[in-house]
Amino acid sequence: MNLKMKSALILGTLVMGSSVLAQTTAAAPEPDFTLSYNVGAVSDYRFRGIGQTTFKPALQGGVDFAHKSGFYAGVWGSNIKWIKEYVGATDGALEVDVYGGYKGEIAKDLGFDVGVITYQYPSNTAANVSGFVNANTTEIYGALSYGVVTAKYSYATSNFIANSNSSGSAYVEVAATFDLGNGFTLTPHFGHQMIPNQSVNGDYSDYSLTLAKDFGNGLSATLAAIGTNAEDAFYKVPGVDNLGKSTLAVGLKYSF
Repeated sequence: MNLKMKSALILGTLVMGSSVLAQTTAAAPEPDFTLSYNVGAVSDYRFRGIGQTTFKPALQGGVDFAHKSGFYAGVWGSNIKWIKEYVGATDGALEVDVYGGYKGEIAKDLGFDVGVITYQYPSNTAANVSGFVNANTTEIYGALSYGVVTAKYSYATSNFIANSNSSGSAYVEVAATFDLGNGFTLTPHFGHQMIPNQSVNGDYSDYSLTLAKDFGNGLSATLAAIGTNAEDAFYKVPGVDNLGKSTLAVGLKYSF
């Protein structure tokens, strides 16, 4: 075999091998489901703008299951302080959220997400305090997203966060996520919480602006400016402050 023929044979073999490899890679099936985990910490845990750790840090973590059909479920937890320090209960230092739902696309760039979430506070004794009930809360929710904008509505099918006779509480929110490049995103958010049948008005609005940075390899950080118009009469902890006061919170999370 002369050198020219040998070179052509080698080149043909390389091209054929590359083609087979490309076809094998392209044909790799999509996994039926994914299971992911996350752990992190925040300097001030806020839920809808209201302090859950009375302005102290929180350790948090969760597990998420996502099926290719659009079904998802997860569990997430954090330490809290409000049940003891705001309600005055003897027990209730942990929050465990269990959720599940279905998301998909209605049309190009128009997505939806519907589901249910229950906020559980194991062993909480809020019901033993006059004027309060068990803190465990269940909500159903629905969201629509178009491009960078998402609007969501949540409705409590149980009493809401230890408030008596508060079934039917609702929260409406809208947010947008802008890609700034180099792993940075900026997310403005506005929400309004409604709590019916309370002797003092507990309705309020919250707003935030969050700058996030994705460092790669599952590590991300956030810096959030958060504020509300929550009234002292409903949200102030004696000797502490209004749980909805403005704050600047930082967070760090690792996902794997």
